[in-house]
Amino acid sequence: MIDTMFSRNQPPAISLKSPMAIAAMRESGRLVAEAFELMRGIIQPGIRLADIDEAVTAFLKDRDAQPLYKGYRGNPPSHPPFPGVICASVNHEVCHGLPDKRRLNAGDLVGIDIGLKYNDYCGDACVTFPVGEVSPEAQHLLTVTQDCLAKGIQAAQPGRHLTDIGAMIQLHAEANGCSVVREWGGHGIGRNLHEPPHVSHIGPGGRGPKLRPGMVFTIEPMINLGQPEWDLLADGWTVVTRDGKLSAQFEHTVVVTENGPEILTTL
Repeated sequence: MIDTMFSRNQPPAISLKSPMAIAAMRESGRLVAEAFELMRGIIQPGIRLADIDEAVTAFLKDRDAQPLYKGYRGNPPSHPPFPGVICASVNHEVCHGLPDKRRLNAGDLVGIDIGLKYNDYCGDACVTFPVGEVSPEAQHLLTVTQDCLAKGIQAAQPGRHLTDIGAMIQLHAEANGCSVVREWGGHGIGRNLHEPPHVSHIGPGGRGPKLRPGMVFTIEPMINLGQPEWDLLADGWTVVTRDGKLSAQFEHTVVVTENGPEILTTL
């Protein structure tokens, strides 16, 4: 689940995770990846978003993992509680879509975001799935967004600056005719779903704290086919593109090591 950009004039300290904590987060991340493998087998035209949510709910219960999104209120605490175990964002929905009774149609894009806690540590990732055969422009968006994530991860090298991640994402998206949603970003993660730092998906680079081994955070670019502006729906959660054009998101939880970035949300 995405962190929004608030005032960070004096950002709090970024914790460095111990080898034991990182090992635990690998286990949490593996469960996240397994949940996505489950969904690859069931996402098809005609399935309801609620059916996907129920399948993931059962999977997490079977693995003794705690879902992190259901009941989450975000900021401020008076925010309405999120109703699902997954976020399910369809087509022009940028993020935080509700896993309701809507059925997916051939040609749709659906972004599924999962957060869980296992043995006291969190894992968080997102995949945007094509539903059946999609249009060339939708496939272009998926490819660009996946590549943006890969380039952002590759920029997470020890000694580089935090904003180098967003600079690489923005450069690649705009070079390929897409835009980056600016006000939403990744976040530190550990025992809590949201920890410092905020991870921007735009540049300029060369700013912010230097990356150090032991830092763990999500990188989760939201890329639009149209303009970057967005609106929040009346449900208090669903973010949509203002121009109604397609949006996609891919996310991994990443740890900075002495040898470079390591993806934790993988099999």
